[in-house]
Amino acid sequence: MSGGLLTDLYEVTMAASYLRRGMNEPATFSLFVRALPPGRGFLIGCGLADCLTFLEDYGFTREDLDYLASEQHFDDTALRALERLRFTGDVRAIPEGRVVFAGEPLLEVTAPIAEAQLVETVLLNHITFQTTVATKAERCVRAAGGAQVVDFSFRRTQGIDAAMAVARASYIAGFAGTSNVEAARRYGIPASGTMAHSYVEAFPDEDAAFAAFTADFPDRTTLLVDTYDTLSGVKAAIRAARRAGRAQLAGIRLDSGDLGALAFQARRLLDEAGMTRTRIVASGGLDEYAIAELTASGAPIDVYGVGTRMGVSADAPYLDSAYKLVAYGDRPVMKLSSGKATAPGAKQVYRGDRGDLVALRDEPAPAGMEPLLVPVMESGRRVAPAEPLAAARDRRAADVAALPDRIARLRNPETGGVAFSPELRRRRDRLREELASRAAGRSRRGVMP
Repeated sequence: MSGGLLTDLYEVTMAASYLRRGMNEPATFSLFVRALPPGRGFLIGCGLADCLTFLEDYGFTREDLDYLASEQHFDDTALRALERLRFTGDVRAIPEGRVVFAGEPLLEVTAPIAEAQLVETVLLNHITFQTTVATKAERCVRAAGGAQVVDFSFRRTQGIDAAMAVARASYIAGFAGTSNVEAARRYGIPASGTMAHSYVEAFPDEDAAFAAFTADFPDRTTLLVDTYDTLSGVKAAIRAARRAGRAQLAGIRLDSGDLGALAFQARRLLDEAGMTRTRIVASGGLDEYAIAELTASGAPIDVYGVGTRMGVSADAPYLDSAYKLVAYGDRPVMKLSSGKATAPGAKQVYRGDRGDLVALRDEPAPAGMEPLLVPVMESGRRVAPAEPLAAARDRRAADVAALPDRIARLRNPETGGVAFSPELRRRRDRLREELASRAAGRSRRGVMP
């Protein structure tokens, strides 16, 4: 049991007030993205697995309650109610790896209102960050045109927990592996790595460094060749392999300079030496745009190591995500705030040839359309064991392959169409009129003598 204090303070104060007043009817909250960042035509949904783990273990420890009593001055009534609280609700969500768009729920929680309110912050954190990163990573994979892409971001992510999430999200998005050894162990992701410039510098020269590394790791010899002069480094790598009696190097890595031109020159040297199967790895400040340019030039690069710009999604580091109450008990609710209005009621998202349709959950399913929100948690427990990452990878590959070019392209994409069903529009408009009418009536009564 843990996680009670992993929330914003106002979530705890609202929950305490609900509990004090016996407000325990089921509430439904929708988690969605209001608008896509510039340059994005779609998103890759990610982060659900961490949400479910958090919800299953949710609760307040004795230390949590002591802090709320001593530092935040919650009274005994609130503390007793929070002590008993666990997450007992249901969750429906779009599975990880699927293409998603703005304006449609990625996840809906239905639970007693205090429970559903308290978990808002962490659910938004997991889904928002991991969807952001998975989307950036998928763009790098698509730009690589069949070359492998590996996560090199650990040293530049914004925290260790972020590094773990990035390794997992990028693998779902199609990356071939990660340099993060703990993430490789935890998630079953292939670990990948070469050497640093410091290794080369620690030896008298490249010949000595490469000879040592080749001897120590004969089955995975990928040599970093640009510490001093790149083409001289390639020649030194070839000499090291020959002296070791090996016909092939596993690979060489280029980490600076004109990667495209150097890749062509390195490939020529390797081929002339008979090392036609030696792979060329490129790294150093890469993102999808740089990778796309290298791919378009025909640069003979087999693997891209992508770090900072993917790990922090440098050009679009956040999503305008929200988690909003849409129903309480048997009453649909909505927000009318300018630019932030919501649609009432629990929902379902359907996908068809003409785009996505957001409908009320109790509406009949439209013919020929696939429902995207599926039950993943009932009464606070998962409905099925955690799935392998390969399943999410496969969903991502299939969904992206089905996108038209106008949505999938890297530059100036359009976005997918998301429409509301006629019944959802009717209920939204009717509730909006009712709420506006009540507000107008209260305003008139307020100014009457």
